[in-house]
Amino acid sequence: MGVINTIGRRKSSIARIYLSEGKGNVTVNSRDYKEYFPTGVLQYKVNQPFQLTETEGQYDVKVNVKGGGVNGQVEAVRLAIARALVEVDAENKPKLKAESLMTRDPRMVERKKPGQPKARKKFQFSKR
Repeated sequence: MGVINTIGRRKSSIARIYLSEGKGNVTVNSRDYKEYFPTGVLQYKVNQPFQLTETEGQYDVKVNVKGGGVNGQVEAVRLAIARALVEVDAENKPKLKAESLMTRDPRMVERKKPGQPKARKKFQFSKR
């Protein structure tokens, strides 16, 4: 099979993953994923594509992730893993698409406008 390289993005997080056959080790920025993503919810999101395609413990994943917060990072990793599993076997795509794991979430932080304290908030208006 060789090594499959895919990318996932979410908000300002970018995750590059390298998927290869192995024993199910997931390494994020040279650390175990359970150490990097300490809560159960985040660990579940990393494993979700493997659970849906019933490929748990079959692939080793090496992840380089940067930018954003932990939730954006874990969702970027999830998208990259889902894309890699589709590259391995195209029959995985309908299962992953049904759970909307193949969709890049386009929502980004709105830019701050000049003359305002934030993107939508306005300075207090004084009539007199």
